[in-house]
Amino acid sequence: MNKVLSVIPVLFFSVVLCGQAPFPSKDEIKQFSVSKTCVVLENDPFSTYNKYIKDAVTQFWKVTPFEFIDVKEFNVRRIKPAYSFIVLTETNYEKDKTNAVYNFINLLQGKNVNKLGEMPEICAIPLSYAGEEDIEYSYKLGAILEFMQKHSQLIMENPSLTGRKYLKYYNENIPDVANKTILIRQEDLSPDINTIEKIKAIYSNKIEIVSEEDIVKAIEARTPNTVILHKVGPVGEKKNEGYCFKMLIGTDDANMYYYNLHTIDKSSPNGFLPSDLRRLARKE
Repeated sequence: MNKVLSVIPVLFFSVVLCGQAPFPSKDEIKQFSVSKTCVVLENDPFSTYNKYIKDAVTQFWKVTPFEFIDVKEFNVRRIKPAYSFIVLTETNYEKDKTNAVYNFINLLQGKNVNKLGEMPEICAIPLSYAGEEDIEYSYKLGAILEFMQKHSQLIMENPSLTGRKYLKYYNENIPDVANKTILIRQEDLSPDINTIEKIKAIYSNKIEIVSEEDIVKAIEARTPNTVILHKVGPVGEKKNEGYCFKMLIGTDDANMYYYNLHTIDKSSPNGFLPSDLRRLARKE
């Protein structure tokens, strides 16, 4: 599934970039390991994203030194291998006829190339549906950033994993979910499994329907043997079309235990599905 990637308008990139960003080579992964990570802030004095990303990076980012920069400085530094970047982009999919647009948080390695889409991509995670309020994902930013740096450490240790299956690689961890408690918000569940009773008819292991505050506490306390659901899908008038992304991330180890996405339609609504629970319930 090919992506069409463009930086959000506030970053002042008008070019639309087609295709998957390149995965880093072994040398580029080494460059990342000794880089300073620049966190690109929006050019908006009222941006809530800026506050949330500053708080999350300061609390959770440990893998490299970091610095907060503006878009102007990003344009200067992005060609330099001494820097890596956390940057927000808008992405849609060529095969998606609805043209739904999603915010992705990207970890990119600096390189002397002409286009943003040619910069080596250490990691990219769907963050939210474009236009959705920042507060809808802010409480999960810490867990997402911890996973991103865990992924970067994984490919530093084993560069051969860089381009193979990418996030789907982590589905090898599915059997471990049986020994963990899944925390999930009611609004992220599809109607067929929106109660504990409906869930238990399919999935007999530990799962709890909780509030955002409960998820925040689990992330900050690094609650052991716990995973949270990070679900991204369209909202508003577009909520019944496009793609729905689903990820389970550990609160104590920042590992990903499940990754999947589906096309939203009448039989597969916008949310965690019974088919997701069935896949988690399988023993293999």
